[in-house]
Amino acid sequence: MRRNLTARFAASVALGVILTLGGAMAPGASQAVAATAQEQETQPNFLGFAGAYLAARTADVDNDTSRAIEFYGKALEFDPKNIEVKQRLMVALFSGGRFSEGAVLARELKDDPAVAQVSRLALMVEAISKREYRKAASLLDSDDSNPIDRLLNTLMKAWAQFGYGEGEAAIASIQALEGPPWYPVFIRYHAGAMAQAMGKKAEARKQFTDLIADPQSGAAAPDTYIRAVMALAGLEAREGNKRAALDALAAGEEFSPGYAPLAALQQRIESDGKPEPGVMTAQQGTAAVLFTLGSALNREGAEETVAVYLQFARTLDPQNAATLVILGGLTERLGKLEEAIKLYEAVPDTSPMRRVSELQLGLALADLGRNGEAKDHLKALIESDPRDIRSYLAYGSVLSQDKDYVEMALTYETAISVIGPVPTRNDWNLFFQAGIANERLKQWPKAEAHFKRALELYPDQPQVMNYLGYSWIDMNINLEEGMDLIRAAVDLRPNDGYIVDSLGWAHYRLGQYDDAVRELERAVELKPADPTINDHLGDAYWRVGRELEATFQWKRALSNEPPEDLLPEIERKLKEGLTGATNAVPATANGTDQGSEPAELEDGAGADKKSGLAPAETLKRQASLDTQTCKAAIATSPCNAEN
Repeated sequence: MRRNLTARFAASVALGVILTLGGAMAPGASQAVAATAQEQETQPNFLGFAGAYLAARTADVDNDTSRAIEFYGKALEFDPKNIEVKQRLMVALFSGGRFSEGAVLARELKDDPAVAQVSRLALMVEAISKREYRKAASLLDSDDSNPIDRLLNTLMKAWAQFGYGEGEAAIASIQALEGPPWYPVFIRYHAGAMAQAMGKKAEARKQFTDLIADPQSGAAAPDTYIRAVMALAGLEAREGNKRAALDALAAGEEFSPGYAPLAALQQRIESDGKPEPGVMTAQQGTAAVLFTLGSALNREGAEETVAVYLQFARTLDPQNAATLVILGGLTERLGKLEEAIKLYEAVPDTSPMRRVSELQLGLALADLGRNGEAKDHLKALIESDPRDIRSYLAYGSVLSQDKDYVEMALTYETAISVIGPVPTRNDWNLFFQAGIANERLKQWPKAEAHFKRALELYPDQPQVMNYLGYSWIDMNINLEEGMDLIRAAVDLRPNDGYIVDSLGWAHYRLGQYDDAVRELERAVELKPADPTINDHLGDAYWRVGRELEATFQWKRALSNEPPEDLLPEIERKLKEGLTGATNAVPATANGTDQGSEPAELEDGAGADKKSGLAPAETLKRQASLDTQTCKAAIATSPCNAEN
């Protein structure tokens, strides 16, 4: 994600900034071990404000929080009164989890309009952590015109009121909130949680039940909806109402199928366990406010705000498992895998979220390239609970990375046997991944059967339609049906560059080069940096006589770090162009040949023959369950939408 900062520091020279890197050996110190480039990069010495500030902004944009903090601090040494630098440093400290240092700046900046909200919010968190509830309640404006801040401030003040003994008035202030259609899920959850903390079980039950009965509202904040489900289930279990507790969990399962913490809580309740209430103090309540808002905002483009909210929540409730897991997922998205692993390891062993954290930890190890450790970790999770299907998905994704298709096929087929003879719609991905593994092993009859079963469970699933349709085209069987499947997949996901690439490449394989150019140009627009799609477009251009443009696309593919097995083929085409047949019309006219040895299309130089397997590389990347896709499947955060 991050480009080398040393290279980007060079830009400061153009601005007239002198920048030197530490770590160089003194003359004559030949006995010293030469510092590595990475070591040099971590020890910059700045000769002025501009260099330090430029480096800090670069690190900030690259989500390198620790270096941004370091460099903003250096910039302040040169210009101690610079307000903009103080603002950015404060936010970086908060998002990086260094709360006490950020709070020092918050006291200085609390009246600065640009950062007053976050500064005062931080001071409120500080006051709550010290149990100075009246002071905390005075710090935020609950009449803010911004609907998010108004909701946040009102809920935070209400929990502070609860802290100093005015719980009835606090609940009333929550219920008096008026705002956008997504307010009710937060209002009901926090009114219910506060009522439960006050011992008002009937009121808590009503608030949680009303929330759960409105899943459409819950879709605005899935984590908060599931929190209400778990809170109600725990309340009923503690009251001895096991059936009511399980009914609440069933509603949660319908909302977010297969969400692991629900299954863990169900197992505990079925064993006559009595889950502890999640929120009982003002600290936990305010942490819950920050968590519920932060998790609802957790999407691309809002990473900094979400990180601040979640880190504030962690300051108030350090052992809260949901906060740790979602913060870990966010940290992973920002490329900080080692930090994410530490967060996952901090999840308490007794939490229903522990299993999710262990799965995420294994996938993070794989993302670090530590695949051996990842496989050992995930395989141990399968052995500890063979009925947890998510463990198979996670382990299988790492096996796919390693191209260990034999073990991958065995893993998914074992998972299929575990779910039994009556799979559900939610099990489609097991069959799909088993199909991919068998297709990679050239076991086409088994692969095709798995793909078809996946479509029976989940009709119109675009990834399966794309993979099966392209495989048929590539093997020169079921041509018309294959093209229909790919077109339907494109209709379902018109902005998916990989699926559009499959349609273009299918046209290419059928010798329909003008159609191939049209679709592959669109695929490149959607995925401009993908080397394989650019390579495909280059091949199509060559076939229609646009050789200069073909060369440009191949060069572009080469500059985008193509897979190792594609690299020599692109280099050969840049030297020699495309050779071989230009007419790839299939041997079977109507796609009815379904014998055991499908006829092959005539092999152009651009055909995907590098492994002797059917789909193009983009198809495999788009469809295979890589660790990022698997993380969504494991559902660190609940979601009621289908992938």
